[in-house]
Amino acid sequence: MSAELWNSAAVVLETNWSGDHMVPSRRLYPHQWSWDTAFIAIGLAYVNPGRAWRDLRSLFEAQWPDGRVPHIVFDPATAEADYFPGPAFWGVPAYGARPANGSTGIVQPPLHAVAAWKVYRRASAHGAACVQEARAELEWLYPRLVAQQDYLTTRRNLGGAGLASIVHPWESGLDNSPAWDAAMAGVPADLSLLTTYRRRDLDVADAAHRPTDRDYSRYVGLVLSYRAESYSDTDLLSRHDFAVECPSFNAILGAAELALAQIAGVLGRTAEAAVHRERAHRITDAIVARLWDPRSRTFHARDLRTGTLSPARCVSGLMPLLLPDLPAEQVEGVLAEARSARFGFPAPSYDRTAADFDTMRYWRGPVWINVNWLLRRGLLVHGLRDEAEELRAAMVRLVHQHGHFEYFHPATGEGLGAPTFSWTAALALDLLADRSVPAYARAA
Repeated sequence: MSAELWNSAAVVLETNWSGDHMVPSRRLYPHQWSWDTAFIAIGLAYVNPGRAWRDLRSLFEAQWPDGRVPHIVFDPATAEADYFPGPAFWGVPAYGARPANGSTGIVQPPLHAVAAWKVYRRASAHGAACVQEARAELEWLYPRLVAQQDYLTTRRNLGGAGLASIVHPWESGLDNSPAWDAAMAGVPADLSLLTTYRRRDLDVADAAHRPTDRDYSRYVGLVLSYRAESYSDTDLLSRHDFAVECPSFNAILGAAELALAQIAGVLGRTAEAAVHRERAHRITDAIVARLWDPRSRTFHARDLRTGTLSPARCVSGLMPLLLPDLPAEQVEGVLAEARSARFGFPAPSYDRTAADFDTMRYWRGPVWINVNWLLRRGLLVHGLRDEAEELRAAMVRLVHQHGHFEYFHPATGEGLGAPTFSWTAALALDLLADRSVPAYARAA
């Protein structure tokens, strides 16, 4: 099984390479996506480490002067008509050496420092020459990764409590998760926008698997709102209809600081490493203070416009397990949630017992390999090796039996969404190859 899965994953990554970056999948996603790039680099390092570094560089070459890393970097060789919302819709002005309309104006979870550290560790197993090259890549990436973190923890600290806010569901990476339903209820749903701006995802994907038109009209409206002020974050909370503190996004933000501490150590930046560790601790404290619900004993998204926690129990609520300083009460609660009938291994994107659990529709029920990869990492961080191995084996079995799909039916395992999906293939390689634990893991 291992050799067959390894070879098929390598073929997917070869198929989706586009010269200087990887696309998630040829038909539905013809550009470069931000957090996809991080997941992909982790696995790509096993079969082509040069491409893994190049993919990360390609993304960060599009970093904005304020530090934000755009959620899509557009391929100029792809026609506007081939993807919506495309470059012209976003209308991003030229910045730095980048031409106008080269990227989007929103972000995605900052997993890139974790990816860079994983790629470096892979290189370190292959001799001094590889280590030297990898160190040079870290030297180039490090200040850019720090700038990304600074942007998210300052300009996007809309709630003032030390957490980054997302201002569009797409920024979470969990696009139509029920975690956003309560906050999205306050966003106008102007269906006429879908007459002006036609969806193109339904040309190549089953409508039953994708966000509804009502949700999509809200997504378009939120982009138009943010675009109207040139994607400025100044006074955003007072003029924008969606601002949420997401437990998954912020857990990754904290994990990135821990990875940056490792990177800073390799680069001889001892003082900076200590700063990164302290920042990770503060982010962990803020997640517990702001997003933990003692009644449900799990983490929930906070709507900054109302101050309330979402009632939905989503896979995003399990992600703070990534943080080694998470207190025992919260670790126990998240583990109980993960093991319960609501989730189980591999975890679906939403509570299996909820009345509106949807086995087919994107982030409202299906199983995704990337968040389960993160959950496994969290289990390893807390010394839960048996549970981590159970989850690893379940993911490997799922992909081997059903293919490298974007996501999977939570009951049957049927592959859903885009086929030949890059992060599924890349993470399959990592699951096959790497049984190690993060350097900052707690002792078992």
